[in-house]
Amino acid sequence: MIVVLVVAAGAAWESPALTALGEHPRTVVLKRCVDVDDLLAAASAGQAQVAVLGLESRGLDAAAVARLHDHGVRAVAVVPDDQRDAGRVRASRIGIATVVTVSAIAALPDAVLAADAAATLGPPPAGPPDAAGPRSSSLPDTDLVPSAPGGPAGRVVVVWGPAGAPGRSTVAAAVAAELARRGRRTMLVDADPYGGTVGQQLGVMDEVSGLLSAARLSTAGELGERFTTVQRALDPRLSVVTGLPRPDRWSEVRPGTVEHLLELGRGQGEVVVDTGFSLEGDAALDLGARPSRNQLTLGALDVADEVLVVGGADPVGLSRLARGLVDLRVVLDTGPPRPVRVVVNRMRPSLGWSEKDIAGMVAGFGRLAGLHFLPDDRVAVDRALVAGRTLLESGESPLTRAVAVLVDSLNPR
Repeated sequence: MIVVLVVAAGAAWESPALTALGEHPRTVVLKRCVDVDDLLAAASAGQAQVAVLGLESRGLDAAAVARLHDHGVRAVAVVPDDQRDAGRVRASRIGIATVVTVSAIAALPDAVLAADAAATLGPPPAGPPDAAGPRSSSLPDTDLVPSAPGGPAGRVVVVWGPAGAPGRSTVAAAVAAELARRGRRTMLVDADPYGGTVGQQLGVMDEVSGLLSAARLSTAGELGERFTTVQRALDPRLSVVTGLPRPDRWSEVRPGTVEHLLELGRGQGEVVVDTGFSLEGDAALDLGARPSRNQLTLGALDVADEVLVVGGADPVGLSRLARGLVDLRVVLDTGPPRPVRVVVNRMRPSLGWSEKDIAGMVAGFGRLAGLHFLPDDRVAVDRALVAGRTLLESGESPLTRAVAVLVDSLNPR
């Protein structure tokens, strides 16, 4: 006997659904729930196997479906006939595999049995819990030019570096701008959980965070449809997803959001991601159900196609870089092989050592796909920061030429 919970909120299909379930010899309705919160409370008792609910029920999102799965309850969604196709897409995005139209409500018991049988295959991946970000995005739809025909497939390039402000954001923005200059549709993502600065650095002062908007849309299963709304166009080929407006809002970006965002970006072109410094995976174990603060960085690394490790050229920066490479190797060893390139930033003659000296030191910390040096071009960086522009927009300089050489290794075309 399959025990069923029902959330219909007085919809016209509720009565025939209850009749069909009551007459079937293998199903029984345990409770008619008032709303999704009532449903989750009933599911926590562990007495039901399936929940039948209207797809437009208030509060129904990936987080609610994930909580139902945690309690061993599979969801069956009921959708109006005129929304069948769109309803199936949205249901799939929030983790509901079984959908029944109102006109086919007589077949609801069979759908319930099928959903319960599918539970033996294990729960689908849990979507990210609801984010408390803004309910609507003020970011404009962007009219962005696609990548040049025949170009290479989109990739995710993650820019990481140890603590100490080695210049991750500056390098990420410069690489993204150079890729866009070469005709590639490029999206720059600020995924620093300790408070991103990419938006301010590039003169984007919108009050709405692109990352928090993406979190809300991903939770609702609508990020694919409204992907452009979380981006701010900087030019026809370059857009930016702005980061957290305050460091304390990291908990609003739930697990899976960054990965979903980057996968969508990869489908339209190149993605460059600015991340945080910490790779610790247990930073929030004492916070109950709250996610790890560093899951934004770890999630980005998990889907990366290539990793740029930025370190400072001074003694402290090189020491941190060496330790960081060891920590990064541990993280990357858990997934498929990914090229790792080291970018030594702010290289200057006054330090007293050569590129060859640094190369000898770095070589002892693992096999690298490349080692690159960026000069300490304070004038070019300051000019770009004050104007709120990319380095390329601020004019050619030794630093932009060095970035071009770096991008040559990423994108030889």
